[in-house]
Amino acid sequence: MKITVTGKNIVITDALKNVVRKKLSRLDKYFNPDVEAHATLSVQKNRQKIEVTIPFAGVILRGEEENEDMYASIDLVLDKLEGQIRKQKTKLLRRNNSKSLRFQFIQNDVEEDDEEHKIVRTKRFAVKPMSSEEAVLQMELLGHSFFVYRDAENGEVNVVYRRRDGNYGLIEPEF
Repeated sequence: MKITVTGKNIVITDALKNVVRKKLSRLDKYFNPDVEAHATLSVQKNRQKIEVTIPFAGVILRGEEENEDMYASIDLVLDKLEGQIRKQKTKLLRRNNSKSLRFQFIQNDVEEDDEEHKIVRTKRFAVKPMSSEEAVLQMELLGHSFFVYRDAENGEVNVVYRRRDGNYGLIEPEF
């Protein structure tokens, strides 16, 4: 597995880079050598954060952990990724009815299990034209983490959402 380590608001030392590579190399047994893993380390105030993304065979494994200690964050994200791998492997084993399976033998046509992901509720509502600022206010009044609205200027359906850092995001369709 090829591992790329980058940093945001942090100087990546050789020791830190080696620790990340050593820990993530424990996942080598699940992947073939040409799979790439991207690890991004960042610091915000006293929070040490690591994000790891591993795209392979049409599936993206992603783990994100935040802690006061970067080394603890690395261990936590590794545990999270191993859990995702076990879950994915179990799902594929059930579908393929085999006893052993490595991710390197998975074909690109990985499909979702209907049993695991089910729509249990459908909600309909009127999408009113408004500005993004009005949509944020509506979202806050309702106590939701996102809000769907029609943009008053261009008439497209947009989504505003509350980010983990307390700010807001806007999702606009692109055609």
